[in-house]
Amino acid sequence: MSTALTTGGQTAVAVSQDPAQYLTFNLGGDTFALGILGIKEIIEYGGLTSVPMMPECIRGVINLRGAVVPVIDLASRFGRSLATIGRRSCIVIVELRQDGDLQTVGVLVDAVNAVIDIAPADIEPAPSFGSRIRGDFIAGMGKVAGKFVILLNIDSVLSGVELGALGATAGAA
Repeated sequence: MSTALTTGGQTAVAVSQDPAQYLTFNLGGDTFALGILGIKEIIEYGGLTSVPMMPECIRGVINLRGAVVPVIDLASRFGRSLATIGRRSCIVIVELRQDGDLQTVGVLVDAVNAVIDIAPADIEPAPSFGSRIRGDFIAGMGKVAGKFVILLNIDSVLSGVELGALGATAGAA
């Protein structure tokens, strides 16, 4: 939690040193994490309806308590081959902020691991890959048990022109 301090008419925000919580998951042998504040729930993979003429990374839609929710194959979104559905495959339901609106999207992952605490001192800034390679989808690199966990900026991961069809898909169903 951060606190605001007012001295001499100026307000400064003190950054929290409390650990933040992240949901870790596997994707193609790598470990990634998302801040839990943007996660609504985790569901079993199943009941997916494919939608024609969508980008390859959009696997289809699910019915989540009467709402149509698009499902993104995160492996495909990262330029890898489509995820192979296994026993531990699941869909992480997240809320995105797109053009000022909240949008619910499912993210297909190989397996969910655990919710972990990562202290701010254990988070390194996202590496610079140069101007020709996008790195804005990485919020940071968390150090956990001597290994790096890639902390994702889910709004950046799921933004883009090809994902603009998501709103049209959800509204049309």
